[in-house]
Amino acid sequence: MSWDDYFAADAGGAEAEGRGKKRTITVGWTVRFGKSDAIWGPPQSFSRSDPKAKSAKSIQACPAAIDFDRRHFIIPCPVDINLAFVRDAQGRLQLTDADGDQSPMRPQGRANLFQLQPPNEWRHPERPILQFTAPYVFVADEPCWVAQTEPYMHWFPERRPGVAMGGRYPIHIWPRPLAWAFEWYDLSKPLRLKRGEPWFYVHFETENPGAHVRLVEQEMTDELTKYLDSIIDVSNYVNKTYGLFGEAQRIRPEKLLKPKG
Repeated sequence: MSWDDYFAADAGGAEAEGRGKKRTITVGWTVRFGKSDAIWGPPQSFSRSDPKAKSAKSIQACPAAIDFDRRHFIIPCPVDINLAFVRDAQGRLQLTDADGDQSPMRPQGRANLFQLQPPNEWRHPERPILQFTAPYVFVADEPCWVAQTEPYMHWFPERRPGVAMGGRYPIHIWPRPLAWAFEWYDLSKPLRLKRGEPWFYVHFETENPGAHVRLVEQEMTDELTKYLDSIIDVSNYVNKTYGLFGEAQRIRPEKLLKPKG
């Protein structure tokens, strides 16, 4: 019995599949940015480059650890950027590109990619929140939630000066683009992001806890485009957007998932 079969059997196996809880769920991914789409790399399956295990009891052979790792997908950082805070003559905080004229990004590119949230939207008055565009869209035709987390299984020689905020929502109802929000704790240190490095993780939750996700590139169909238009940016008009899920389900097409090719 393979480890996949082991975990599926533990969650109910054939009986669970008979109740409609599949052992594999297909999730589509695409990017909705509208320009410079080439900077957004595809999600990558998490993998390790550890040396071969010397013991059968090594963590590399632990089925629970293997199953945990393989459920994560890496979203790579799209750009190289070095951000820092400085204070102006009045003592007000200002966000700046610490690389100045040597920065690989122009001001217009920075303006398109991220914004500093207004202070009244911060969780703490001394911890600014920076929100980046992360236009990845995940879609499923079966009950499925996406969870976004920090890349906590990667080691970085230089720690980021704050924490990234997580999020979780149902992509079978609400397949809106992601965002990357960073709460800046240590204002004396820069935030350095490198293109291609792990930016954040996503993993998926389904009705069957033993099921695995098959991630495929999604075609941006007219149906998906129209549905996204109906739910994107609704937070600009109302609070508690989860209360709109019922209405979103009512207008959702029966099928949105369509793998490319």
